[in-house]
Amino acid sequence: MSQGVEFNRLMLEMRSMQMDAMARPKAAVSAPEPGAPSFSEMLGQAVNKVSETQQVAGQLANAFEIGQSGVDLTDVMIASQKASVSFQAMTQVRNKLVQAYQDIMQMPV
Repeated sequence: MSQGVEFNRLMLEMRSMQMDAMARPKAAVSAPEPGAPSFSEMLGQAVNKVSETQQVAGQLANAFEIGQSGVDLTDVMIASQKASVSFQAMTQVRNKLVQAYQDIMQMPV
């Protein structure tokens, strides 16, 4: 049940971030705000979060396999699916970044 609550909280957080992003005025390319994280920092944090999600899923799976009490199969499966989806999303982001880089490198100077 806690996984469902956590998922709902995550969805609400994502919707809130989406609304914040949509509410911001669209400006031309400008200097980043002071104190705002750089793109590389944000990407690094995302990669670390995916890694963390995979580690948690692995730990839950191991705990279930050895028969640790309090670990339910549904929790293991949900954690595994979260790790899978987050890894697939990160892979798609990486693919888009590589494609954008290749497109920029092929532009005439």
